[in-house]
Amino acid sequence: MSLKHVSVLLLLLQLSACFTSGSCGKVLVWPMEYSHWMNLNVILEELVRRGHEVIVLNHNASIFVDSGKTTAIKFETFPIDITKNDLDMFFIQLVDMWTNALQDSYWEYLLALQKIFSEYSNTCKDLCKAAVLNKKLMTKLQESKFDILLSDPISPCGRPVTLYELVAKADMWLIRSYWDLEFPRPTLPNVHFVGGLHCKPAKPLPKDMEDFVQSSGEEGVVVFSLGSMVSKMTEERANVIASALAQLPQKVLWRFDGKKPETLGPNTQMYNWIPQNDLLGHPKTRAFVTHGGANGVYEAIHHGIPMVGLPLFGDQPDNIAYMTAKGAAVRLNWKTMSSADLLNALKTVIHDPSYKENVMMLSRIHHDQPMKPLDTAVFWIEHVMRHKGAKHLRVAAHDLTWYQYHSLDVIGFLLACVTIPTYLVIKICLFVYQKLVKTEKKKKRD
Repeated sequence: MSLKHVSVLLLLLQLSACFTSGSCGKVLVWPMEYSHWMNLNVILEELVRRGHEVIVLNHNASIFVDSGKTTAIKFETFPIDITKNDLDMFFIQLVDMWTNALQDSYWEYLLALQKIFSEYSNTCKDLCKAAVLNKKLMTKLQESKFDILLSDPISPCGRPVTLYELVAKADMWLIRSYWDLEFPRPTLPNVHFVGGLHCKPAKPLPKDMEDFVQSSGEEGVVVFSLGSMVSKMTEERANVIASALAQLPQKVLWRFDGKKPETLGPNTQMYNWIPQNDLLGHPKTRAFVTHGGANGVYEAIHHGIPMVGLPLFGDQPDNIAYMTAKGAAVRLNWKTMSSADLLNALKTVIHDPSYKENVMMLSRIHHDQPMKPLDTAVFWIEHVMRHKGAKHLRVAAHDLTWYQYHSLDVIGFLLACVTIPTYLVIKICLFVYQKLVKTEKKKKRD
């Protein structure tokens, strides 16, 4: 399973909900950081708008989950030993190691990845321990009397649980993807696709940004962003990119807060932050250079913008591979691409009409759904709440032992059914043969 699915499918695994005697329920949320929180927050705001009570379990070092923000969402904040700056630096170092470390061999790369995931796993475990061992917090949550627990970090009998056991408890899976991005494959009844739930119609740009976009004339603009987790890069990579962008006839809006590259052209403006969805929905946008994060890819599909993909880590190579296979993107290697490679890739997706046609086809598929992705997500959350679970949709395979799941008990029984009769037949044949041989020998002696 890709990281995209591990992180995205946990939308409902992160939720604990109950349905009260009225028409509204109470939802307890264990959030994740960065783009995962962005998507989850969209769902939570819609639940609040529909009258549900939403409580987010948050620690005091959270990077993206802002409990001080004015919102109808309630927060239960618990203390942890590390600071927000410590956690932020950890993620920066994690991404930097993943994207910029040059391994000499495949095995060294695997060892580096193992180290990354080990450190991340330890951090997650520490966060969970801080919440679970907080007696005051646990007592308060228990007194809330949740009727349906869709996320159970502590097993009923008090023993440690494996990731598989924890995941198997989920009543419903909401996947941050859809068939415009994915290839067809079988899914279970409690799996539903809600990719692009955060996408919205484009809003007007800030005046200075709109003036810059309009100054592009008929050539239009290119939007460049590597997401919220990658805002800086080495000077060498920055100059490679800036040199390519400077040779474009289009104007470029580049989200980048590092040192200004020496090769930066007058056609390129750098921003610490850009309204990405609004820019991709602007009629003058011609192409999108992206790291391949699910949110950015879906905004590009939503608005029908061809892409140049520079995948860095996680689910990003997977997303760009899908878009490349469907003729909506050109993929480049972040570490080895030259200025000429980036320039040619941008010229290709801008001037080859097939890329625009293909991404528009995907956009039509994305928009042609019986319900909007956000409405689909909320419907299935409320479905679980109304029925106090979704056991009627949960596959029985989760209740099987490992040997039952792989049919080893059935295989063993069938082998026994074949082996035992075969053994008996052979023994009988040998016994008869031995008797006949002894009889023949006796006759010869007589």
